[in-house]
Amino acid sequence: MSAHGGNTFVPLNIAVLTVSDTRTEANDTSGQALVERLTQAGHNLADKAIVIDDVYQLRAQVSKWIADDTIHAIISTGGTGFTDRDNTPEALTPLFDKAVEGFGEVFRHVSLIEIGTSTIQSRAFGGIANKTVVLCVPGSTNACKTAWDKVIKEQLDASHRPCNFVPHLNITAEPSASKESSIVEKCGTRG
Repeated sequence: MSAHGGNTFVPLNIAVLTVSDTRTEANDTSGQALVERLTQAGHNLADKAIVIDDVYQLRAQVSKWIADDTIHAIISTGGTGFTDRDNTPEALTPLFDKAVEGFGEVFRHVSLIEIGTSTIQSRAFGGIANKTVVLCVPGSTNACKTAWDKVIKEQLDASHRPCNFVPHLNITAEPSASKESSIVEKCGTRG
């Protein structure tokens, strides 16, 4: 495997979680859109699950994936709105070592073009736990496509510049210290 943060794409193992009380594998268009996009980009589907919008069941599933050293990223769809059953932020943020605050901000920014001010009702968010990046997007298929195409794809690509999440993930091939410090220096100066 090439050093992450380099000029070479590194295929990641990504788990997809659909948060829904009603979807099944037969009608999970949002989860399927994410699976299609991540595999077309050259990543590997590590696992896929549909879990009802229950705080403890969500935490259990995501905790299992976070503890698995072979899973590098988790993308969750659904449960990010304002209904009584939208509990994904409350379920998953306690699991994070660090929040990725910019993810929700950038997602809402790019969504503004597509859905206007309705984007303020999205509680898209992200974080890093045990060197696994967790990115949570709304449950609509269009929101999943937007999130992948305009934000997630680049951030999970080791060749994206000036920075991406790959150097922060639990990848077995370690970059040289000079490459990693250069990447961190470039990304760290931006905020």
